[in-house]
Amino acid sequence: MPLAKYGPYRQSERSSLYSKIASTLINDGKAYPCFCTPDELDAMKAKQEAEGIPPRYDGMWRDADPDLVAEKIANGDPYTVRFKVPAGARVVINDAVRGTVSWDAEATVGDFILLRSSGVPVYNFCVAVDDASMGITTVIRAEEHLTNTLRQGLILDALGAPRPRYAHCSLILGEDKQKLSKRHGATSCNQFRLDGFLPDAMINYLALLGWNDGTENEIFTRDELIEAFDIDRIVKSPSVFDMDKLKWINSQHLKKMDVEEILNLVEEQLNFMDMIKSDHGNEDKKRDFVFATTAIAKQMMETLQDAATNAKTVLEYNLPSTFDDLADGSEAKEMVKQGHFYGISMKLLELYESKSIPMPDENDFLAAFMDGSNKAIVEDRELGGDDKSYTQEYKAFMKSIAKEMGVKGKNLFHPVRLALTGDMSGQDVTKQLSLLAMATSEGSVVNAESADVVPFETRMDRLKSFCESIPEEFRVSKKANDDKGKSKKESNKSEAKKDSTSAAASSSSATAASDVSDPLASYEGPPITALDIRVGRINKVWVHEDAEKLYCEEIDVGEDEPRLIASGLRPYLAEEDLDGRMVLVLCNLKARKLAGFPSHGMVLCASNEDHTEVKLVSVPVDAKIGERVTVPGFNFEDEEAAPFAENKVGKKKVFEKIAPYLKTSEYGVPEFGGRPILTSAGVCTSPIKNGSVS
Repeated sequence: MPLAKYGPYRQSERSSLYSKIASTLINDGKAYPCFCTPDELDAMKAKQEAEGIPPRYDGMWRDADPDLVAEKIANGDPYTVRFKVPAGARVVINDAVRGTVSWDAEATVGDFILLRSSGVPVYNFCVAVDDASMGITTVIRAEEHLTNTLRQGLILDALGAPRPRYAHCSLILGEDKQKLSKRHGATSCNQFRLDGFLPDAMINYLALLGWNDGTENEIFTRDELIEAFDIDRIVKSPSVFDMDKLKWINSQHLKKMDVEEILNLVEEQLNFMDMIKSDHGNEDKKRDFVFATTAIAKQMMETLQDAATNAKTVLEYNLPSTFDDLADGSEAKEMVKQGHFYGISMKLLELYESKSIPMPDENDFLAAFMDGSNKAIVEDRELGGDDKSYTQEYKAFMKSIAKEMGVKGKNLFHPVRLALTGDMSGQDVTKQLSLLAMATSEGSVVNAESADVVPFETRMDRLKSFCESIPEEFRVSKKANDDKGKSKKESNKSEAKKDSTSAAASSSSATAASDVSDPLASYEGPPITALDIRVGRINKVWVHEDAEKLYCEEIDVGEDEPRLIASGLRPYLAEEDLDGRMVLVLCNLKARKLAGFPSHGMVLCASNEDHTEVKLVSVPVDAKIGERVTVPGFNFEDEEAAPFAENKVGKKKVFEKIAPYLKTSEYGVPEFGGRPILTSAGVCTSPIKNGSVS
């Protein structure tokens, strides 16, 4: 039957129906008028409380003289309509979630109100009438309504209507384990829309709060949910609303959609942030900017809002005014201190003045975002355009700087990125500069003020000012300073040799001692024993279905059950390179989810300077599964050498401080501060020399 048959659906439009049914119940002796005044009801309640009786209506007008009732109605005295609870009545339901639930109606409730004296029906009467008149078969609602079922069941019985099947679901809690409310954040569908969540992702996530299909699958389309849903799989325990989980589910839905499918939704987010001019008058330029904004952010988006906020970050320029304004200990400040930044930046400024820095082609701004078949590029490491495009020109430009300046890898790319974009990290520089060029081109659709756009020429002016503030000691690379110091030492030794042979010998000895420096001499981080690095064997490896760079691994590290670990090795190694391999596993990192996969630990690998080559650290074949590696010169035996607890070991707190001292030697031996990493069967090795271990 068409659903419209049961309308109207607003209870305020069904008042005549409720009044008619109330009259029928009165005529059938199943309800009655009650003329008690508010004062009489208050006195009744106070008397019952004083006698220790649970307060409820005492039935004063239940069996009143019909003539008296008719007289009071004729006089226009106000009255409510009360339901006459049958003597000995009992209501029993088989709740789909809570099992059998029953109530002794007479002991639980008195004769309750159906219509107020104003004629307005109460909630439980409306709901019962609606369920009966609309043929409702199943009612799924919150556990808060469980007590209402008693009254509704009595009314349905009185109407001769079948009771629906009930499923009373547990409440959704906030992360503080309290009932979810507006104080926990967004409470309206529109707010989630403004925050950039997809409707299908919201439905998917909400369906998982207290239900599952019996598999490990967590991503469903609407049709898949309809097909899989079974009321019997609703769980009794309350669910916690987890915003991180919602964002992950939203990200999985976004990953399954093409750039073109979400352009309108991203445009909506840009409009929410007032980043597009309302009177731009150029739909093609607007569409191109939205396309570029979506493509550059697609890989990292958790919400649609991320595309707009990422575009704003790209169009801004966060390089501080002076060197002193850089946060002490920040990655940017430490990089500038290495000395490469100043020289590279001055070279960039020189090339900018001579108009030699390649810039995006104003006739093809989208080249950086599309491949040869005009399909959107979403992988950040993939370059767009053809052999003659801006991206290839920029690549050749970087090679020429590397050759001229004698720097490469991170010593080149990090300074250039900071100089041109103002940040140490982010998407491919050619994509960022292309988006900037679109935003600053003639007739741009971008609202420069709202988007905080900093044009390229302004960036160069600020870069020049920043470079002028860099102290002299950081304007030359450390290597150059070291070479200069060595030359000075050699000169001093030569002068000393002229004075006396013995003095020369003494000087030579002292110089040799100072040249052989201990890498750990200046180390102030936690002890290497803070890490629980164990020998493991990969029992099983498979491709993560929802993450293009991740493998999922089952690794035996000597515990009762194998560990599940996700690693970003797919761009570097084939599955057969991992299956069955013995590896080193950092075991006391806190468990976390990577793209929904429960990862607990990290497989240690060696990589070259620019991370274009990554290999597993090799373990001696006779090493014992589960044994902890050691490092010469450090005590791994007593209580003080026990590894830190998992909740204390995080990349920022411990591992990042130790990581710079985890290197591979010129012979490919993984070391900590120049000391080899050992197992009971000997030294670990690596095919990568002079690399890093992470």
